[in-house]
Amino acid sequence: MKKFAKISPNDLNESSFRMIGKEWMLITAGTMQNWNTMTASWGAMGELWFKPVAFTFLRPQRYTLEFVEREPVFTLSFFDDSQRDILSFCGSHSGRDCDKAAAAGLTPFATPYGSVAFEEARVVIECRKLFAQDLDPNGFIDDSIIPKCYPFKDFHRMFVGEVLRVLKRGA
Repeated sequence: MKKFAKISPNDLNESSFRMIGKEWMLITAGTMQNWNTMTASWGAMGELWFKPVAFTFLRPQRYTLEFVEREPVFTLSFFDDSQRDILSFCGSHSGRDCDKAAAAGLTPFATPYGSVAFEEARVVIECRKLFAQDLDPNGFIDDSIIPKCYPFKDFHRMFVGEVLRVLKRGA
C-alpha cells in the first residue's frame, strides 16, 4: 500500500463513465485469508444520502456475491490499459476453480478497513455497504432491457457503498 496516497473522493478527477464502463474494474470483498474478486463494467459513482457513494451490480451466480454480502466493506480497483489482461482473466475465470491472484499476477494487500485490493491498481476505492436490493423486473420501464440483458432472469443485486477511502497510485 506504500505506493498509494489517500485522496478525497472529490479529488478523483476522472470520468466514472470511462473508469467503469470502458476501463472496467475489479470488485473485491473478503479478508486476506478468504476473498474473491470479479471484473465488472456496470456501476456508478456519485452523491447519495449526503455521502460519496459507489454503486455496484452483481449477478446471483457470481462467487464474489457471497463475499460482498458477508463483508461490511468491498473495494473497487481500477488498472491501466496495459493491464487489461488481468481484468479479462478475472472476468472469465471463477475463484471457485482457481487462485485468480496468482494466475493473473496480482498482489493482494489488506486495506485500511479490512478488505482486499491490489498493488497493481492505479486507483482503489474502498466502500462500506449502505444498501442492497435485487433489481425487480417489475421496475423496468424500458422492457427491451430484460430480454437483452437478462435472458435467464438472473437479475443483478445492487449494492450502494459509502466511499470511505480513495487510494491513488503516486498521488
